[in-house]
Amino acid sequence: QGRERAFRASFTREDYENAVGRIKDYILAGDCMQVVPSQRMSIEFKAAPIDLYRALRCFNPTPYMYFFNFGDFHVVGSSPEVLVRVEDGLVTVRPIAGTRPRGINEEADLALEQDLLSDAKEIAEHLMLIDLGRNDVGRVSDIGAVKVTEKMVIERYSNVMHIVSNVTGQLREGLSAMDALRAILPAGTLSGAPKIRAMEIIDELEPVKRGVYGGAVGYLAWNGNMDTAIAIRTAVIKNGELHVQAGGGIVADSVPALEWEETI
Repeated sequence: QGRERAFRASFTREDYENAVGRIKDYILAGDCMQVVPSQRMSIEFKAAPIDLYRALRCFNPTPYMYFFNFGDFHVVGSSPEVLVRVEDGLVTVRPIAGTRPRGINEEADLALEQDLLSDAKEIAEHLMLIDLGRNDVGRVSDIGAVKVTEKMVIERYSNVMHIVSNVTGQLREGLSAMDALRAILPAGTLSGAPKIRAMEIIDELEPVKRGVYGGAVGYLAWNGNMDTAIAIRTAVIKNGELHVQAGGGIVADSVPALEWEETI
């Protein structure tokens, strides 16, 4: 409740729960299997943006750390999730879905891991995203070259653990890293399945545009390689305010009240 008071959310609780209910109606009608709505939260921020970046490096280090100064605004992020990587023709996506907090000791950590891996809803969501990742990678890969090289492993970070899988494919001759990016952006973990219909529903229900949230941060190399992260756990700082965005995957048995809590 303290966090709700400190931040201004783009949804009221009632409106977010109604949006979740509307998504469930779409799912039951057969329009889609999963949708990932989000809400933006804003708060006054007077510190130097670089100080936020330094704090993230200390307290929440992840594989993708970034700081951009665009003059009149800054983007600061600490993303754990690959959007798409192309390295020597190998296309990789690494969907993350399913979260638990870290335990206070190893025993508690293992108990939380088992709880996560036995959660039917989390597993169903993750399997759906593996299938979506295979489909996306397959659009730019040689026939028969798409593989799931890791399936539902636990990856630990400073404060949370996630279920993670790894999907690879061999980039088809004549295609480039940009073709892979076009095929995969936006990530299924930030949109849903099927992706285009999920995006249409998101556009209908979310009250503000997403901006950088759910986009890509990364680099393109001269040799044709590319590495991009999904822009999550990312803040936009502008005019003395900090804006962050968070969401969660909605499936047929999602509970609206719990989905609100997940975004908070």
